[in-house]
Amino acid sequence: MSEKLYVLGHPVSHSKSPVMYNAVYEKAGLPWHYGLMDVPTVPEAETFLAARDFLSINITTPYKPEAFAAADVRAASATLAHGANVLVNKDGALIAYNTDGQGCVAYLERAGVDFRGASVVVCGTGPTSLSILHAVAQAGPDEVILIGRDKAKARNVMRAYADELGAMVGRVVDMPAFKEGHLSFSEVYKQVGFKFGSYATSRQAIAGADIIIDATPLGMKAGDPAPFDTTLLSAGQTVFDVVYGHGETALARAARAAGCTFLDGAGMLVGQAVVTVGILRDITGEAALDIPEDELFALMAQAAGFNLA
Repeated sequence: MSEKLYVLGHPVSHSKSPVMYNAVYEKAGLPWHYGLMDVPTVPEAETFLAARDFLSINITTPYKPEAFAAADVRAASATLAHGANVLVNKDGALIAYNTDGQGCVAYLERAGVDFRGASVVVCGTGPTSLSILHAVAQAGPDEVILIGRDKAKARNVMRAYADELGAMVGRVVDMPAFKEGHLSFSEVYKQVGFKFGSYATSRQAIAGADIIIDATPLGMKAGDPAPFDTTLLSAGQTVFDVVYGHGETALARAARAAGCTFLDGAGMLVGQAVVTVGILRDITGEAALDIPEDELFALMAQAAGFNLA
């Protein structure tokens, strides 16, 4: 049966998602079509979500909170992030997921980044940041520091995440890690140090971090600054920016000049798409989607024109 799938957001004309997913569905022999759903206002996005005329959608800026609110069932990944970037329609019920974090960490580990025992800074306080924060924590760092423009907001966001994680740990059988060698939810809660701050108050944390992840949208517009004072960067640090396809961002330029290892968001896009295909396989029971992850990653990266070897 032909199915409709989309990426929902504004703007989305730059998105590589259609070519990536359609390459997978063609390889799998499925008559599914993945397209763009660019809607400029929240009411229009809510109307589209309410119609439920799709098998699945990916959601990007700025509609992750609306997708989360529209869901009937929310996976732990969406609940902890307070936002959804994937909705799957299962017999009329919308199931919400957030694959940003899992895709981000999977790509960075594929690229040789080791989170074990590391100090990791995550910039931003939105759903993407929280999804990444949780996936990073499962990868086994010593500490994860959430920083944003406002320290009080960062504190509140971190506290809400910790409270939700603690509630999950307390009320269910321990939820295992997505990947062998990573931490379970209970292990994350007990073992990882969580901190918060602002760009102004966390200068020492930024300078001392092994890994810095910018999960803000800064860099999507020409002239956007880096989120923090980039003179704090130094050789030996790994810097990752979720933004891709908008030219060299201020953070990318500064990180390279400082001798950091720099990676942009193209690989994360492919990584979270691989996770999404797995979700669709599990929900729909389509055996044709049972494609090895390495093969999926290579196929989707090639379709998008990304050199991620």
